[in-house]
Amino acid sequence: MVDRLTKERRSWNMGRIPGSNTKPELLVRSFLHRMGYRFRLHASDLPGKPDIVLPKWQTIIFVHGCFWHRHPGCALAYEAKSRKAFWRRKLEGNAKRDQRVCAKLRRMGWKVSIIWECETKKVGSLERRIGAIVRRLER
Repeated sequence: MVDRLTKERRSWNMGRIPGSNTKPELLVRSFLHRMGYRFRLHASDLPGKPDIVLPKWQTIIFVHGCFWHRHPGCALAYEAKSRKAFWRRKLEGNAKRDQRVCAKLRRMGWKVSIIWECETKKVGSLERRIGAIVRRLER
């Protein structure tokens, strides 16, 4: 399938996709805040610039987009229709980088959790996921 947009226009469109403060991230932050948790955002002094850092509990939460970070088995982690080799390389690189960053953070003593974009689509699913993370904090 041929891309209907010029290379410049496609680049412009892709450049408009936010890397932080996304809707799923805002939802997770809102839930945590209402539960009384306070946190840091996008800590540039930590590997991977984590989305949410709960320093008191040595816990980090990444809110990953299913497409961009290759959520295994998720319908939102679909294959690109054009420039397949380019996108496969890019997205696999994202997933490998995520693994390296999580491993490095764990070696530094942080507990790392990932909330996937698809888990934020339904309030009940998001509540359960955040509840599981919070229960670990309370231990």
